[in-house]
Amino acid sequence: MKIIDSHCHLDYDKFENDLDQVINRAKGSGVSKILTICTKKNNLNKNINICEKNDFIFFAYGLHPLNVGKEKIDTKEILRISDHEKMIAIGETGLDYFYSKENIHLQKKSFIEHIKISQKTKLPLIIHSRDADEDMQTILNEEYKKKPFMAVMHCFSSGKSLANTAIELGFYLSMSGIITFPKSNELCDIFSSVPIDKILVETDSPYLSPVPFRGKRNEPSYIINTVKKGAEIFSISSNSFSEITSKNFNRLFKKASI
Repeated sequence: MKIIDSHCHLDYDKFENDLDQVINRAKGSGVSKILTICTKKNNLNKNINICEKNDFIFFAYGLHPLNVGKEKIDTKEILRISDHEKMIAIGETGLDYFYSKENIHLQKKSFIEHIKISQKTKLPLIIHSRDADEDMQTILNEEYKKKPFMAVMHCFSSGKSLANTAIELGFYLSMSGIITFPKSNELCDIFSSVPIDKILVETDSPYLSPVPFRGKRNEPSYIINTVKKGAEIFSISSNSFSEITSKNFNRLFKKASI
C-alpha cells in the first residue's frame, strides 16, 4: 500500500534530533510522497535541503495566518522560490480567528495576496481555516469569480457550509488525525458527503497525532491510521482509499507527478 502525506512540517524543531529516522520510518510504512510546508523564512533553506536529499519529498512555501505581522515573507520572494522544481504549492495561508481577531484585516490581505500568487503561478493553494468559515467562504467565492485557482482545505475541521463551498469551487478537502478522535462523528459525516475524488490525507505532523498515538509527537508514518479511518468512512478497503487519495494528490499537485 502506497500512501501520500499531503501536509506536514518536517522543518520543525521537534524533528531536529531524528529527522532521518522519521523519513526512513515513513518509507517503511509505505509513504510514497510527502509534502512538507514551510511557513518560516529562516527555515526555507532547511526545507529545500530536505527535499533535494529525498526524491519523494516536496515543499510548499507561504505565510501562515498566525505569522502575519511576525514573519517577513513577501509575495516577490514566494514567486521567486516557486520556480524551484520541488516547490509544488503556495501556502499554507488562510484565516485563523481562534486566538485573536485583532489582525483580521492583515490576515485577509495576506490571504488574498497568496491567492493571486496561486493564480499567477498556477500552483495549488494550501488553505488554513479556523473559526473563520463565513469570511473564508466570502473571500473564496469573490476571488475565484475574478480568476479561478485550485486549492486544498488543509486539515479540514470546519462546518458543512464551508465544505460545500469548497467542493462547489472544485477544491479538495484533506483529512487529518482529527477524524480518528472519539468526538469526530460530525466531521466524519461531513467527509462522507464529499466526493471521494476530492479527498486527501495528511498528518499535519508534528501535530494532531491520530489515535492510538494521540498526545505524542506525530510523524508521516502515522498516516496509515488516518487512511484506515478514511476507508471506514467510505466503506472501502484501506488499499483502495490510499490509491484513490494518492491519485487525487497527483491530480492536484501536478508538479509532483512529473
